[in-house]
Amino acid sequence: MSIRIALAKGRLEADARKLLQRAGLFPREETYPSRALILPGAEPDVDFLLAKPGDVPVYVEHGVADLGIVGLDILREGTFDVYEPLLLPFGHCRLSVAVPRERVDAYHSLRLNPNPRVATKYPNLTLQYFHARGVSPEIIPLQGSVELGPLVGLSDVIVDLVQTGRTLRENGLVEVRVIMESQAVLIANRASYRLKEQRIGRILEQIQEAL
Repeated sequence: MSIRIALAKGRLEADARKLLQRAGLFPREETYPSRALILPGAEPDVDFLLAKPGDVPVYVEHGVADLGIVGLDILREGTFDVYEPLLLPFGHCRLSVAVPRERVDAYHSLRLNPNPRVATKYPNLTLQYFHARGVSPEIIPLQGSVELGPLVGLSDVIVDLVQTGRTLRENGLVEVRVIMESQAVLIANRASYRLKEQRIGRILEQIQEAL
């Protein structure tokens, strides 16, 4: 039985490839075209699909891919019916609320607008967070540099991924709350996990041995 593994392009991609190469699953880079989106694996019954992070759990849920590697932030933002058999030790970051430096005191004293404008790539997690605190935000979805929101007057607050915090500091923003911690996670299609149990089990063993 063949196994297809979906990988998120971008932030997690390099670490995922290195781990899978150590596990003997991913080919050396010189063996495939640089712009290919479906790659043969290092084992004959394995191949890889490269996709945008938000698409990885979609492919896995619908059975286009049997396994996938994606960030927990993406997984929790959606409502995907997949297994999560293995957390992976890379891609560590946090989804946080940040405000302009001059508004930190107002945020902590709850003197912000009761309906703050919040720029984010994570509307569902953001709504859950603020609604749990009795706040009804106006969500402004952005796909680019969320930090621009307060700088140009588009938003009062942002919710975004933070690793070192350097980008926030350079743009006059301060992290005031952590909504969730994130890292890479291996996910599995529910049907594949049953029907291809032995092969997927061996792949999990190979990955755990490589960690």
